[in-house]
Amino acid sequence: SLPGLEKFEGGYLHSRDYKSPQPFLGKQVVVVGIGNSGIDIAVELSHAAKQVFLSTKRGSWVLHRVADSGYPSDFTYISRFTQLLRNLLPPNVISFFVERKLNARFDHTLYGLKPKHRVLDQHPTINDDLPNRIISGRVRVKPNIQEFTETSAIFEDGTREDVDAVIFATGYSFSFPFLEGFKVVENQIPLYKFVFPPDLEKPTLAFIGLIQPLGAIMPISELQCRWATRVFKGLQGLPPPANMLAEITQTKEKMAERYVKSQRHTIQVDYVPYMDELACQLGVKPSVLTLFLTDPKLALEVVFGPCTPYQYRLRGPGAWVGAREAILTQQQRMVRALQPRASGRPARPSAVPHVLTVLFSIGMIVATLVYVSLSP
Repeated sequence: SLPGLEKFEGGYLHSRDYKSPQPFLGKQVVVVGIGNSGIDIAVELSHAAKQVFLSTKRGSWVLHRVADSGYPSDFTYISRFTQLLRNLLPPNVISFFVERKLNARFDHTLYGLKPKHRVLDQHPTINDDLPNRIISGRVRVKPNIQEFTETSAIFEDGTREDVDAVIFATGYSFSFPFLEGFKVVENQIPLYKFVFPPDLEKPTLAFIGLIQPLGAIMPISELQCRWATRVFKGLQGLPPPANMLAEITQTKEKMAERYVKSQRHTIQVDYVPYMDELACQLGVKPSVLTLFLTDPKLALEVVFGPCTPYQYRLRGPGAWVGAREAILTQQQRMVRALQPRASGRPARPSAVPHVLTVLFSIGMIVATLVYVSLSP
């Protein structure tokens, strides 16, 4: 609780209870928190409220849904190849290029949003409209709130703003009071691969979707369900409890090393690696080497194209005969959905130009490192 909130005469609520901007029409509103909920609410409110203040403790890197040439960002950047680059290149190098690209869209320092941490140290905050609302003055970025008075908010930079309402977008806590023995501490619950409790006598309970991925959640949930149903049926087992607990501890430690401390970083997973982990449990992970030897065309799309759920229907339990065709045509179908009228044959983006660009970038990085190492 913030100092003075008990004497604040305006209204306040958590983002969970926010439904519509209409109750805030013509009012001055402070949104506290700069996660996805906070930014989305601030942007929507800015079309109805007299003024919106976006209060942030440490700032944030803001990504956008629309990538180069108008393609969806996840369709462009979530692939096996981009994941390989992330595994090979130092995090600081990746952060440098990502931050440079984000600042090319709008300078985060100029807009008062640049945090002290690097872009890979947090879960991405995504919004396409925030820069427009800031530059038009409809949203004003403010530092953390120091205290409230009866009618205003005083911020840590000493500024005071009259406000009518406060919306706290400060994160969520989850719990399972209906389950005995499942205690959540600081938004952490021990689950093997974020799915199975390790200490049950029999694996008859699975948690589905209790993750925060760097990508879409529904494909992950589907794969979790496929794994859980096979375990429930007795078609495959789980490791001994001690092994599961050891992996849970290791995952927790890695997460603490990688991300800034926050409630939102307790169930964080990387999309492709986590999907592959689940796929290995099921025996449905695509064999890239085998594909290059037997079906090079498909292999190129699997590696350089978006990592869609079709990839986990190529082999193993639940294989689908139409998976290959779905993968090879996914880009055309995505483009076609954007074209309301016939405009000739839709242009199909090739993976080759993107690959050449990436290879050129890597070459420049290597050349720079060599130059620096040889400089006196």
